[in-house]
Amino acid sequence: MSDDEPRRVGRPKKFKPEFVDQARKLAALGATDREAAEFFDVAESTLYLWKHTEPEFSEALKVGKATADERVVQSLYRKAVGYSHDAVKIMSVEGEVVKTDYVEHYPPDTTAAIFWLKNRVPEQWRDKTVVEHDLPEDMAKWLGER
Repeated sequence: MSDDEPRRVGRPKKFKPEFVDQARKLAALGATDREAAEFFDVAESTLYLWKHTEPEFSEALKVGKATADERVVQSLYRKAVGYSHDAVKIMSVEGEVVKTDYVEHYPPDTTAAIFWLKNRVPEQWRDKTVVEHDLPEDMAKWLGER
């Protein structure tokens, strides 16, 4: 350190530029902020500080989380409407390994469909209870006098 350079005090900054890409990948894999903090070996409060002071880091977490959320949306949709995919069955026939290609079918799932509809079209599908109080006029007067 030369005499011209100001002397730095405090702990060295733990944030590194490579954390941006790592944070995006972690979030895309479904990691929570707590899990990301554990990965970076910092307190969760430090991760929140980085989100506030490092805009690229914050954006990387948002993009990664959006990617993970979209995968879940697509999976829930496929489960709600049913889907098929190519698969391979591996068996042993007379001591020989036999691979058989086939199409695996999954029927629509009622619970997934209801969940989807309640969240996507709540005005039509939410659980709601409408209670109407329709008292006879003389009962209403009696209650009002009490």
